[in-house]
Amino acid sequence: MPDDLNRKTVLVVDDEPEIRKLVAAMVTQFGYTVLTADSGEHALTLYRNQAPLELLITDVVAPGMSGPMLADKLTAIQPGLKVLYISGYDNTHVVQKYVVEKGHALLSKPFAVAELQNKIQQLLAEPAVRAAN
Repeated sequence: MPDDLNRKTVLVVDDEPEIRKLVAAMVTQFGYTVLTADSGEHALTLYRNQAPLELLITDVVAPGMSGPMLADKLTAIQPGLKVLYISGYDNTHVVQKYVVEKGHALLSKPFAVAELQNKIQQLLAEPAVRAAN
């Protein structure tokens, strides 16, 4: 793994503790620094104390603040932040509005470790999407 990999910080947000811990363990195994949050509000607090991030991994559906709402808030603060949504739902709206239009990515649950790793590598290798004027 490249030496600079350990400097890349990934924020994993999921309200289900088991999924959050599992995804965080996978991402840590890939060599990234991982922060975890159980809600969008918690994620925003972590971001304020840790910015910048390279990647946000967030569940689409969450109580309080949805994944897309959180992504909107964080990308407004840090344009170019990469976003990977994870979801057990087939949500055409999210795919169209956030994945296609905003250049984010979606990974359907359940997923294999290799799928997550490939998606993360793909996202981080892509140039940042410029904010709309």
